[in-house]
Amino acid sequence: MHSSTAQSSSSRRPSYLDFDKAHYAWRPDVNYRDHPEYYKVGKGEQGVLICEPYKSELVPLWRFKTPGMAADSARRILAQFHVYLKNGEFVGADMARKFLQMGYTRARRYANYKGGRKYDKDKGHAPLARGTGDPLKAKSADIFFEKWKAAEADPCYAEQKDAWKAVRG
Repeated sequence: MHSSTAQSSSSRRPSYLDFDKAHYAWRPDVNYRDHPEYYKVGKGEQGVLICEPYKSELVPLWRFKTPGMAADSARRILAQFHVYLKNGEFVGADMARKFLQMGYTRARRYANYKGGRKYDKDKGHAPLARGTGDPLKAKSADIFFEKWKAAEADPCYAEQKDAWKAVRG
């Protein structure tokens, strides 16, 4: 790994501190249902809290506070994922997949860190200690993980994703 990109866990900083908004592929002023051609799949959860109208349709479904809430939320998001696929809305399906992934990653963060905070902004964004979080959030994370992987394994979604990335990125 290149030495300028290799960071020890003690020197890591949150990525949002160096965020370059001008070069971010997703824009809040685009209606991605009307203009799906502007959508990029990207890595992980990129664009998940920006791409409208899908963000506004999925945020109300997204909860992970308790395992019961997570189970209902993940089930509803996966159902919406299938609706988007059925309606030929790959962008919506990919956004739903990202919300499932984000349910997993955020619940894991709260399971690992008290209050879900990884960095102490009062101490130069030093990493906080792991293992201080809520063990119930680990169960919520497991629920989202299962639905996220089910979405990714859907053959119709996988085929559309590959085709989309080949043409649009």
